[in-house]
Amino acid sequence: MGASGDKLRAKEKIGYAMGDVGSLLVFGLVQSVLQKYYTDVLDLRIVQVMMLFTIARIWDAINDPMWGAIVDRIPERKDGRYRHWIMVFAIPVVLSAILMFVKIPGLSRNGYFIWATVTYILFGMIYTCINIPYGSLAQVMSVNAKDRSSLSVFRSVGSVFGGMPAMVLISMCYITTADGIKVMSYKKIIIGVVIIAVLSLLAYGLCYIWTRERVSRPPMAKRKFSDIWPTIKVLITSRPYMAICFVGMLYLASQMFAQSYYSYLFDYYFDKPSFAMLPIVCQYLPVALLMFGMGPLAGRISKRGLCSVGIGVSGVSSLIIYFTHTHNAWLFIGLCLLVGVGNSFIFLLLWSLMGDAMEYNKVYKNIHDDATSYSFFTLTRKIGQTIAAILVNASLMKIGYKDNVLNTDAITDDILNTMYAHSVLIPAVLYLLIFVLLVFVYPLGRKAVEKLDRDKITASK
Repeated sequence: MGASGDKLRAKEKIGYAMGDVGSLLVFGLVQSVLQKYYTDVLDLRIVQVMMLFTIARIWDAINDPMWGAIVDRIPERKDGRYRHWIMVFAIPVVLSAILMFVKIPGLSRNGYFIWATVTYILFGMIYTCINIPYGSLAQVMSVNAKDRSSLSVFRSVGSVFGGMPAMVLISMCYITTADGIKVMSYKKIIIGVVIIAVLSLLAYGLCYIWTRERVSRPPMAKRKFSDIWPTIKVLITSRPYMAICFVGMLYLASQMFAQSYYSYLFDYYFDKPSFAMLPIVCQYLPVALLMFGMGPLAGRISKRGLCSVGIGVSGVSSLIIYFTHTHNAWLFIGLCLLVGVGNSFIFLLLWSLMGDAMEYNKVYKNIHDDATSYSFFTLTRKIGQTIAAILVNASLMKIGYKDNVLNTDAITDDILNTMYAHSVLIPAVLYLLIFVLLVFVYPLGRKAVEKLDRDKITASK
């Protein structure tokens, strides 16, 4: 292990970003493609999709903390405490991602429901095994707050590039039948999934090669797995930690809701299914412009301040889109750019905020179990996935999406208007809830983080 004071090299930051490229390549399939695949290809009912996600989250409540505790208690290896697991689970996670999209011929609807439940839970378990060590890796690459902010930005940019292929796939996987109806092509989906999975494997390999762990954890006595309960008790009473857990949960719910629901909105409301990726792309475009100045900006203004103002802008912008109530797809996409500008700050700095919360727990609460801490953050984000799935499917039930199709002969203006309203009002509410959490609950502003860094140096002497 190297010295913690060494300055991070650009190659290490890029290597760390490649980890989220790898993760988001496969997780992007869950965000953008899986919901529509379940309803339109596997022919699952909306209620079955909601049950599937709920069952998976119940298991995650056991699996995620358990894996975090295992990672914290297994002795370090020559290639580090966390990097090791990236290579161990890289191949299993991409294979399990492909398995989610394997359609076994001849199964009944209930058979596909069982198959989908098993493969989705399997993917979630293996994804946890690689994502928790990867998320914890930033804490041992550097202890410097500026370095953590920089790694957060690089990770977020990596997630943009990683998430793009799935958005492209959901827009290009349609074919037109002899009756002139656009439907999802299973052949296009499975080919796209395999290509994305291979790219994910390459990205994980670069993450392993280009990163290194610099910070050694203080020597700790050998502990039993039952010792996790005191840690959990401290975590759930830590105000900054729990605030960011809820922020991460609501933010992922807003992202996944939009990415899943826009497939239906552009299919029926705008009658342009191939445009479904464009509003998401517009929300990510500002990230490319802001990423270069985000580190210095966060140092001057504070990460909490930037994120709270930005997410407030996203909430207000979503309300503007609602009151505009346009039928012009291009205008809608353009207005989504306003949401993207506000979203960019929390998108780029969320991981750094969580890093600060974890450092707060180390300095003031003597909690050094990075993987366990990160596992609960991961669990709350998965709950965000379930919230998004419930909201998407509840909205589809409301507008009469039955037997995996919205009867075009029975579509009324009220149905289309309801669909439009849901597409922008639900994210608006989630954004404003995040604003409240950042402003009134999360306590680590710029001065508090500076004090944290000073106290950390004092405690290490």
